[in-house]
Formats: sequence, structure tokens, C-alpha cells
Amino acid sequence: MATVEVLDSWMYYEEVGSGEPIVFLHGNPTSSYLWRNVLGPVAEYGRRCIAPDLIGMGRSGRPGLEYRLADHIAYLDGFLDALTLDDVILVGHDWGAVLALDQLRRRPDRVRGVAFLEGHIHPINRWADFDEGSRQLFQRLRDPELAGPLILEQNFFIETVLPSGILRTLTAEELDAYRAPFANPLDRRTMLAWPREIPIEGEPADVAELVRANQTVITDPAVRKLLIHATPGAVIGPTEVERCRTNGQNLTIADIGPGIHFLPEDRPAEIATALTDWLEQ
Repeated sequence: MATVEVLDSWMYYEEVGSGEPIVFLHGNPTSSYLWRNVLGPVAEYGRRCIAPDLIGMGRSGRPGLEYRLADHIAYLDGFLDALTLDDVILVGHDWGAVLALDQLRRRPDRVRGVAFLEGHIHPINRWADFDEGSRQLFQRLRDPELAGPLILEQNFFIETVLPSGILRTLTAEELDAYRAPFANPLDRRTMLAWPREIPIEGEPADVAELVRANQTVITDPAVRKLLIHATPGAVIGPTEVERCRTNGQNLTIADIGPGIHFLPEDRPAEIATALTDWLEQ
């Protein structure tokens, strides 16, 4: 475990192993802790496994930001620069998948492959594409007046969303580890910002454009990708998998069995195996 200065703050990261660098990126509302059972098995195959906490999350710094996707991109750029990571593989879950695909699209000189799971791979065209319960929930999470009490005061993402996205039951120690970085309501500002970044009906426009542009990476035969998915999934379900299977090029698809959203909690061994098999190819 270590920290490194990035821009006007710092980022915390876990590191294990040596060899070719692989950077594991988490999303909302997790941290590098999400990857704790994946890093070791992958490192055993001669890889340097690095898992940072995104800015404003986990044990990283809390600078005065809006914590938009663009902010996370800037700090991730700075993190990779600070550790002089070149010729790197990125593994991304949730918003980490969006960040990983964006890096591969913008910096093919630095990133030579991406594995992604349970992240936004296309914008959501209409609110009507949600079922009624999900639509009402996400509209509430994006409402400036309603979201604050739910996310900042009730810690909704940690207490409700995280457990509901895992098949097994987290132990008390595991749940406390996820709670620890967000004990103070002010530390939950990143969780307040993330739902507003989901590209729905073209808003926010910059995120919708970025996610749309990331689709060119999936169809690019020049770069290697790995899609890891589970059943039923949450963000990447059967329709998204089939779309990738039909349109993706130089894309390996690995089905790791039952899972909802936080797949490293339910299927760490299967994820590690899918990654190492893909890397050996």
C-alpha cells in the first residue's frame, strides 16, 4: 500500500507482484478493496498488479472538485504518469470500465489492452428504457433536493446498493471496510456525483459523447479487449453481451457464471482465471 502525489492531491493504491503492469480500476461506491481477492492470483502469473482508489474515494485525497467523470479522467492520467506506467493493461469495473476504455481510446501508446466488466458501454437512449422502479430511483438520485439526504445522510450506496448487487452476504468486517472511507457524509460527495454522470437521454452531453466514442474501441480490431460478464448481470446483461459479440473485434468474451453487479465479490477466482487466460493468449 502506498500513496503518490497527483495534481493537487494524492492517490492511494495497493500493489502486489512484479512484471508487466496491470491496473485495476473500481467504480461507485467501492475502492481498491473491491479487488483484494483478484490481485494476488493474477500477480502469481508474473504480473505487477496495481489497484488505486479513484480521487475522492477510498483512501485517496478529497480535493475540492465537482467529481465529474472528467475530473476522474484527469487524476487517472496523472496517476499513470506519476507511476510512469507504460505498455499497461487496464481492468475496469463499473465506472472503472468507462475510464479504462477511454484510456485505451485516447492513449493507445500507453495502454495495450483493456478488460472490462459491468460498466456503461453505451448511452441510455431513453428514461423509458428503465423499468418503473429503476427509473424512479435514478431520477431521485439525480434530483438535487432528494439525492442529498439519501446519499450523504443515509449512505445509500454503501448500505443498500452494494449489498443488493452481490449474491453472497458480505461479512460484517467486509462491509465495515467498505464503509470506512465514507464514514463522514462530506466524504460521500463522489457518490452524490456519480449518478448524475450516467448518460441518459443525452445528458450530461460530454459523458454521453465519451461513452459513445468508447464504442469505437470495442469495434477496433487493432486493440485487445476482454469482456467479463455474469448472469444475470446488472449494467451488462444478455443484450449488451450479444451486442458486443456481434460488433466487437479482437474481443474475447468470458462468462464467469452467476453474478449481479459487484462481480469481484462473488467471482474473484473466475475473474482471475479469465484474466490470466486472456493474458497468456
